Amino acid sequence: MDGFLAATALSFAVIFVAELGDKSQLMALTFATRFKTVPVLIGITVATAIVHAVSVGIGYGLGATLPTGWISLVAGIAFLAFGAWTLRGDKLTDDEKSKAERSTGSAILAVGGAFFLAELGDKTMLATITLATQHGWLGTWLGSTLGMVAADALAILVGRLLGRHLPERTIKYGAAALFAIFGIWLLVEALIELNK
Repeated sequence: MDGFLAATALSFAVIFVAELGDKSQLMALTFATRFKTVPVLIGITVATAIVHAVSVGIGYGLGATLPTGWISLVAGIAFLAFGAWTLRGDKLTDDEKSKAERSTGSAILAVGGAFFLAELGDKTMLATITLATQHGWLGTWLGSTLGMVAADALAILVGRLLGRHLPERTIKYGAAALFAIFGIWLLVEALIELNK
C-alpha cells in the first residue's frame, strides 16, 4: 500500500506541475467561457483517464523489460527536457482556440475529444509514461489523472476569479525548476545504480 500511495502522490505532483501553463490548461479556460464548469471538468477527466491509462500501460511495459539504472538515467534526461519544454511555453494556436470557441453538441464530448487529441504526445503523457516505468501502474494512473484534472480545475477557477490573468512567467519558471529538480534527482539515482 505504501508503494501505491507513493506512486499516487508523486504522479499527482509531477503531472500537476507539468500541466501548469500547458496548452490544454488554456483550452480548459476557453471551454469554461463557453460551457458550464462541471461538463468541462467531466470531459477533461474522461479524456485524461483514457490517455493516462494508455501512457501507464506503455510505461509499465517498458519498466518491466528494462534495467532500473538505465530507466532512471533516461527518466532524468526526460525530466530535464520537460523542464526546458516548460520554459519554452505552450500557446493555443488561433485554430485550436477557434475550435474550442465554436464547439457544438455535447459539452462533455466536445471537451473530451479536444483534450484527448491535445494530450496525445504532450509532455504530461510523456511524463506519465516515464513515471510508470518505475512506479506501480494503478497509483501512477490515479495520481497523474487527478493531478491533471486538479491543475485544469485550478486554472478554470483562478481564470474566472482573476479574469484570465494568470502569472504565466512565475508558473513557467516554477514548473521548470521542479522538473529540473526531479531530473537531477533521477540522474543521481541512475549514477548510483549503474556504479554498483
